[in-house]
Amino acid sequence: MRFYIDWLSWMQQSTTRVVALLIAISLVVPTTAQATSRIKDIADIEGIRENQLIGYGLVVGLNGTGDTLNNAPFTLQSLTSMLERLGVNTRGTNLKTENVAAVMVTAHLPAFAPQGTRIDVTVSSLGDAESLQGGTLLVTPLMGADGEVYAVAQGPVAVGGFSAGGDAATVTRGVPTNSRISNGAIVEREIIFEMADLGVLRLALRNPDLTTARRIASAINAFLGRNAAKAQNPTTVVLTVPQDFRGTAIDLLTDIEQLRVEPDAPARVVVDEASGIIVMGRDVRVSQVAIAQGNLTISVTETPQVSQPSPFSQTGTTEVVPRTEVSVNESQDRKLAVLDGSVSLQVLVDGLNALGVSPRDMITILQSIKAAGALQAEIEVL
Repeated sequence: MRFYIDWLSWMQQSTTRVVALLIAISLVVPTTAQATSRIKDIADIEGIRENQLIGYGLVVGLNGTGDTLNNAPFTLQSLTSMLERLGVNTRGTNLKTENVAAVMVTAHLPAFAPQGTRIDVTVSSLGDAESLQGGTLLVTPLMGADGEVYAVAQGPVAVGGFSAGGDAATVTRGVPTNSRISNGAIVEREIIFEMADLGVLRLALRNPDLTTARRIASAINAFLGRNAAKAQNPTTVVLTVPQDFRGTAIDLLTDIEQLRVEPDAPARVVVDEASGIIVMGRDVRVSQVAIAQGNLTISVTETPQVSQPSPFSQTGTTEVVPRTEVSVNESQDRKLAVLDGSVSLQVLVDGLNALGVSPRDMITILQSIKAAGALQAEIEVL
């Protein structure tokens, strides 16, 4: 009996050690889950989308920083029409107020937003107003692409920038003619869309890719245990709602959007020539190629000198004598570098940095490598 108790205690301690060891290994050894993403982060569900709204209105209460009515006739017409609707007749009157500004009001209507929901709006000056600071937006209907009014905006505007100055200097921070009203619009019309009763759901990938679409379909089918999802094209995955989820498609979507897949993307180099920014994907590869980079700089400096005649000279005149200095720098210290075949992104970057290549020159080098057929990636110039 004593032996049985000792043996049972040893087994319990051994089991505890094994469990602790497995936990430690799981914390040290990296897993592939770190490279995966949820389906909800890489795909959108058809029907769940925002709608853009736009409207035209007036901002009043400005401290002399509004539109000049002579230069903005639309502001004068809008002000006159508004006053007439309020029972004030200003026809034929020469209005000179500078406390009013015509603005465009924009907003995003969230999906399934019910009536009475408040949304943020952005207010932007349309005329020659200097600032919208301290102004109040009057009632402005916000319309959709179909011309119907879906929300109404009104309230004091909040300007993030400012402008101040005098006759000789002016200081401007941010954009004082652009402002925002938090919860400044009330939804008046709801966009009706019945999702729970749908028999077919469509998932749209944010970054279209055939491999990613197929992986999403495979993950969904593995979760449901049946072939209900199919990759229709690089952008769309079609999901047929199973019979046991009919009428409860939202329950199905909440389970599917938590599934994890590893997104794939083609090898691509994105170049922004305006700012000199270069972004390379992890799958960018370069075949064996030799690169040489050097600059020819010619500098011409003019330092003219003045030649004057001797004192009390009767015949001499003052002349300007040109002095020109020309220097040539061929950057002879630049050498030819060889990149071995199928090098990785890190080796490519290290090799270009070793040559002392600036981002501007690197853009030209990458385009030249692509023209030589040695860059196994797509170059996208913004």
